[in-house]
Amino acid sequence: MPLNPLTIGIAAYIAAQLAIGVAVSRRIRTEDDYLVAGRSLGPVLATFTVFATWFGAETCIGAAGAVYEYGLAGGSSDPFGYGICIIVTGLVFAVPLWRLRLTTLADLFRLRFDASVERLAVLLLVPTSLFWAAAQVRAFGQVLSAASGVETEVTVTVAAAVVIAYTICGGLLADAWTDVVQGFALIVGIAALFIAVAKAEGLGLLASLDPGALDVRGAGEPSLLAIAEEWAVPVVGSMVAAEIVARMVATRSAAVARNATVVAGGAYLVIGLVPVALGLVGALVLPGLDDPEQILPLLAQRYLSTGLFVLFAGALVSAILSTVDSALLVAAGLVSHNLIAPLRPALDERGKVRLARLCVACFGIVAYVMAMRAERVYELVEQASAFGSAGIVTVVAFGLFTPLGGTASAVASLLGGVITWVAGAYVLDLPYPYLTSLAVAAGGYVLAALAGSAPERVLEPASH
Repeated sequence: MPLNPLTIGIAAYIAAQLAIGVAVSRRIRTEDDYLVAGRSLGPVLATFTVFATWFGAETCIGAAGAVYEYGLAGGSSDPFGYGICIIVTGLVFAVPLWRLRLTTLADLFRLRFDASVERLAVLLLVPTSLFWAAAQVRAFGQVLSAASGVETEVTVTVAAAVVIAYTICGGLLADAWTDVVQGFALIVGIAALFIAVAKAEGLGLLASLDPGALDVRGAGEPSLLAIAEEWAVPVVGSMVAAEIVARMVATRSAAVARNATVVAGGAYLVIGLVPVALGLVGALVLPGLDDPEQILPLLAQRYLSTGLFVLFAGALVSAILSTVDSALLVAAGLVSHNLIAPLRPALDERGKVRLARLCVACFGIVAYVMAMRAERVYELVEQASAFGSAGIVTVVAFGLFTPLGGTASAVASLLGGVITWVAGAYVLDLPYPYLTSLAVAAGGYVLAALAGSAPERVLEPASH
């Protein structure tokens, strides 16, 4: 890859992040240390790690590109839908989930139902995390490509190698500490680009936008069901995402879990408006791009000095590293903790950590292959939010807050939700595949519960 001040700066930034991760990772002794940071996160670490994990490629690269191409209608998912999702998750789910002393989200399915439901949940949760990871790897390649001029295919390969190494080193504790640095870098870098563009073009440029670009409904007159489908995927589909649950249960108290998540969601909405504004402006100053997802790096090249461009590229790398680390760690934790470790009861804590790291490496390779085959970051993110999530959120909500239903209800909901979504989106071409999958998941749970007996188990908070 050609060396220039920008690529050297990005390489130095990545090296610094790796050094922080390696230094903190020396404190990892047990599986809980690696997967849930020893349940030690305080308010600052917890807030930054939720924010930085969620503020990833889809917000910086994908959302700006979607707004560039479709106007505000392209930003319904990000930042608005996902921001609302994080806040609701903190208000509704953080405290009861924290009290269960979970290591992974799949533990909930075993505690409330049984091991068969736990394994089925893992099979649905892992692909979701891999879609997220692949989106980040592809976005990382986009940033490196813009910085170096090398083909995206080559830079995606380099990006995959970096993020796999970074994640194997880290664990959630290292991830949380680097998220503080990454969060600050992200906010400063995005703000620097916004200020530079505003100074060069003036905010009055927004007045010349086509009114259609400011219509959140998009082209035509979408029906209420179409609008609901558009918003349900980010808001409901990610409401109990395994990545955010991992951070909530890694905090030192229920109050920290709730408050940090809500504050992070608010920050996500506010900071997320900046890529939206830049996407709108970019459509005016750099029209006709073949690849809209390059708009932020191209704006940075045009309006920032070399030093500020390095800062901005570091901000994008921050967002991406934080999110891909989390996604690969979650996928690895689900498989190692919930599928493999139960089959090896003699495995000690060091062995469990090694197993989790091996799974990180394997899933990193899978995410790389997915990133190479995808055309857009946004495409991967929407698939991540929709795949299997209808059944997951239905079973978590019923299982966590009601005594209704047992194993049969959970299985009916999980299978009904994912089969309906896959068939509706890829086979039957239904107009509202996600809403349909939610209806089937909820209906399947209730009908199976009414036809069955009392639940096998009722959740009780763990002792602390």
